[in-house]
Amino acid sequence: MSQTIQVAIAYHSGYGHTQRQAEAVRAGAAGIAGATVKLYPVDQLDDALWAELDAADAIVFGAPTYMGSASGKFKLFMDESSKRWFSQAWKNKLAAGFTTSASQSGDKLNTLVQMMVFANQHAMIWVGLDIMPGNNNSKGSVNDLNRLGSFSGAMAQANADQGADAMLESDLKTAERLGARVAETALRFKRGQA
Repeated sequence: MSQTIQVAIAYHSGYGHTQRQAEAVRAGAAGIAGATVKLYPVDQLDDALWAELDAADAIVFGAPTYMGSASGKFKLFMDESSKRWFSQAWKNKLAAGFTTSASQSGDKLNTLVQMMVFANQHAMIWVGLDIMPGNNNSKGSVNDLNRLGSFSGAMAQANADQGADAMLESDLKTAERLGARVAETALRFKRGQA
């Protein structure tokens, strides 16, 4: 009998860039046989959607990096999850994260660490990115996967004066790989092969 898993992508997007990243994570996870994947904009959650998050095997968190941390609307979602924290509703679910900012650094690592601490407080199990950094030698380019060199999650950089349609394909493919890794790991956990 084949196993099935549910992957939830809980995210906030201010200007559409993180939305594209969320869609790439979804595409990667949905490409794994047995995975059902759904996007959850955190500023649109109602009781039924919160219950769907509770039922998921993995939750991938995504937010833009504003002023060195997750956006305010994503932080509000974190705070609103406190009832789940109290009951340990998300204990032993898988978690992962992605973020984007206009600057090459933009202190995006701080946002991923913020998400990781949040997941740890919920007793979740963090899944990092499993590809080596790209664009870090003389033969590299911005077209390399993981061009921003993150191990903690998927990072993207989008120019402040361009829309989401101008995002680099390499950043979206990196997010896609994160989604696939989360789904693959969730299936292994479900089969007891972690």
